[in-house]
Amino acid sequence: MLPLAKHTLDVLALGAAAGAAVALLLALAAHLRVGALRRGLRVLDGPDGQESVLEAINVGRRETADLRRQLDGARAELERARAEVADALRHVAVVRYDAFGDMGGRLSFTAALLDDAGDGLVLTSIHGRSEARTYAKGVKGGNSDQSLSPEESQAIELALRGSAARGARR
Repeated sequence: MLPLAKHTLDVLALGAAAGAAVALLLALAAHLRVGALRRGLRVLDGPDGQESVLEAINVGRRETADLRRQLDGARAELERARAEVADALRHVAVVRYDAFGDMGGRLSFTAALLDDAGDGLVLTSIHGRSEARTYAKGVKGGNSDQSLSPEESQAIELALRGSAARGARR
């Protein structure tokens, strides 16, 4: 029984040695492959010369965070500008007409100057043969506390419609 056991031990030892040799070869191949990957990832051409992949990733993350901060600042600035522009008298319409039947040339006019909320004023200048009179009326929300002439109502409507048409084109 002893020779059989010795033979079995020899076979086991040879099998273990063969397994160890295969494992050593696999480990060596893996080491070489990992080394090649490290060399490939170690150096990249960056804007400032060669850098590692990790450095490139960190630079990219910092730049992305900086761009996001700048974008947030630009958005806030845009909202402030929009709020300021909303109060500007930027919706304007002018209606020209002949105030008197015997006068020609449409020298009389009404101009509506409104902000985004329809607040502002209406200026009317009535031109006659010997004189010209100018009137100003306040407008709030597209209406006035004072009575409006048809031309003044038309100018307000045109100014408000013009702002709605501009809003639809944006």
